[in-house]
Amino acid sequence: MEASMDRVWLAWLLVVLPVVGWVLWWSNELRYAIPLEFRYSGTGTRLPPGHMGFPFLGEMITFLWYFKVLRRPDEFIDSKRCKYGDGEGMYRTHLFGSTTIIACLPSINKFICRSDDAFILQWPTVDLMGRTALVAVQGKAHARIKSYVTNAVNRPDALRRIAAHVQPRMVAALQSWADKGQVKGYDEAKKMTFENIGKLFVSLEPGPLLESMNKLFRGLTKGFRAQPFNFPGTAYHHAFQVRLQVSSIQSLYGSELMDGLMQIEDDEGKKLSDQEIIDNMVSLVVGGYESVTLASTWALYLLAKFPNVLDKLREENMAASKNKKGDFITSEDISKMKYTNKVVEETIRMANVALISFRLVTREVEYKGYKIPKDWNVILWLRYLHTNPENFYDPMCFNPDRWNEPARPGTYQVFGAGSRSCAGNMLARLLIALFLHHLSAGYKWELINPEAEIIYLPHQKPVDGVEIKFSKI
Repeated sequence: MEASMDRVWLAWLLVVLPVVGWVLWWSNELRYAIPLEFRYSGTGTRLPPGHMGFPFLGEMITFLWYFKVLRRPDEFIDSKRCKYGDGEGMYRTHLFGSTTIIACLPSINKFICRSDDAFILQWPTVDLMGRTALVAVQGKAHARIKSYVTNAVNRPDALRRIAAHVQPRMVAALQSWADKGQVKGYDEAKKMTFENIGKLFVSLEPGPLLESMNKLFRGLTKGFRAQPFNFPGTAYHHAFQVRLQVSSIQSLYGSELMDGLMQIEDDEGKKLSDQEIIDNMVSLVVGGYESVTLASTWALYLLAKFPNVLDKLREENMAASKNKKGDFITSEDISKMKYTNKVVEETIRMANVALISFRLVTREVEYKGYKIPKDWNVILWLRYLHTNPENFYDPMCFNPDRWNEPARPGTYQVFGAGSRSCAGNMLARLLIALFLHHLSAGYKWELINPEAEIIYLPHQKPVDGVEIKFSKI
């Protein structure tokens, strides 16, 4: 009897389980890819190379393996290039709950960004931002809101006003770090940034309410890179619940920017609804909050790792401090600080805040012999543009002098590209440059864990949050 049972188990191990595994591995291919390949077989075109992964999960397990387990995220794309060839920079897959084409080379990214009618911006987690937010709407609605936001935060007079507005909080924050002597850079940068962003976009002063909002937005941002499973226990479900709380609180407060959004009218004189205003304020806070926080955190880390860069940055900013006319430097002063601006660009490149960007295919498209099917997603793999040695020599080296020459076209898309590029890109650059100025001119610091590992989800940062010893010069 025991021998018979042993044979049954052996049969399961040697025959049944491999067959089940094979069926699972190929079921998505049989469901999505092979029927399309058959349909395209007589046209001389085909789907981009790749594999659709397991049912329901697709290649999310592989994605998480490279990003969370191995912590070598660029090998996710490198492994596809090694296995399937370049494929014009495109690979078929199933990620974040959808059939997807990954685009990872400059030429295909450029093609997609210039074809707004065929590839519309659409995030799988769009409900967290809001379906009427700037990042979600299309066509005239997008152009109208983006025009206002760009004018509100990117024009020279706006940048001049914002520079004067945010520096007192930066100076106070850095002094508090020195008073503490040892801080976690990410947490402190997050608090400092949220105080400034909160004041700019929601008119909230430091205090219990702003701190509560800060905690809510932390929970919200954790859901953006998560699989959109909306059931208890998942990051997405928690973020969705947080989003409801954020909306209810934010609807009680206003700001100059919010007042401006309330005055926007379309061609027929129709203004934005209350929900449209709330959605856009949430998206603007999230966009400015997380990007500036992470760039500031990486500035602390990278400048500590590369003292030669810090020395040059400090020299330029100390000279600027001596030559300033008022209590603080101005946005015009920043524009003249050439090395500081190169450090800003290099920090943003290496921080890789915008890991990926999503598009929805509205009609079947052909590109260099490959078909991109209608209703599939396209993921622009922006990180790979910035870490690929074909685009940047020795890409993991922090080298601001590489910006003595501009990047090759299409290889630098930290703020996106085309009509969907970030409306607040100049504001983000200004906030980072102002932080670098006060940081380098007045303070010194060292990493407590210089060999700390890097985590990559939901965003890239050292696992210890950049713990530093911090003091005045």
